[in-house]
Amino acid sequence: ESGFFDMDNKENILISCKNVSMNYDRRLAVDDVSFDVYKGDYLCIVGENGSGKSTLMKGILGLMKLNSGEILFTGMSRNELGYLPQQTVVQRDFPASVYEVVLSGCLNQKGFKPFFSRSDKEKAKKNIELLKITNIAKKSYRDLSGGQQQRVLLARALCATRELLILDEPVTGLDPVVTADMYNIIKHLNGHGITVIMVSHDIPSALKYGTKILHMGTKLEFFGTVEEYMATDIYTKMTGGHIS
Repeated sequence: ESGFFDMDNKENILISCKNVSMNYDRRLAVDDVSFDVYKGDYLCIVGENGSGKSTLMKGILGLMKLNSGEILFTGMSRNELGYLPQQTVVQRDFPASVYEVVLSGCLNQKGFKPFFSRSDKEKAKKNIELLKITNIAKKSYRDLSGGQQQRVLLARALCATRELLILDEPVTGLDPVVTADMYNIIKHLNGHGITVIMVSHDIPSALKYGTKILHMGTKLEFFGTVEEYMATDIYTKMTGGHIS
């Protein structure tokens, strides 16, 4: 329960996926998938490797083409999404300062205006404070630990959006303490009105922090609340019926 929104009010839908099918490597990876994302959701997309999780997310981001179906945005546009890619995709040795990396998140919505406004700079500063990285704002991004880099990239993603973050395996390769910290930050953001879509291998954490689960198996195998998911055979099969 986020307490922010009436979850069943159709006016609060941010994204509608309707009968979406997509190929990956000339193979059908996403098969006729439909679901809605509401304001305030913390939606975790789970499933085994090769089940189409990341492909679906790239469809939402507009990074991959749909074979058929449609993805509709209401109340926001695609260039207002904040995206945190997998760590492996990001240049770890990026030679910019933390502040410059975070500020670059504002570029998404600038179109042909390459200069940063005062409000862009204020937004970057605010998100640096929010992610508690003010003390490293002048440091070079490449000199940071993995956990610090993820905080910087999360602050950058927040600069790109007013209300929706898409996270692809945001804790991969992080140690358990940093992982727990990252999950707590994301939950905190969600509690303050940011809608979250997260692709995750980590089903126990998805159940602990998320509000809705979408279980992919090329087709959509389950979509609903965490409580509903925990009553399914899929959940029992994936976890042996226990969370930790």
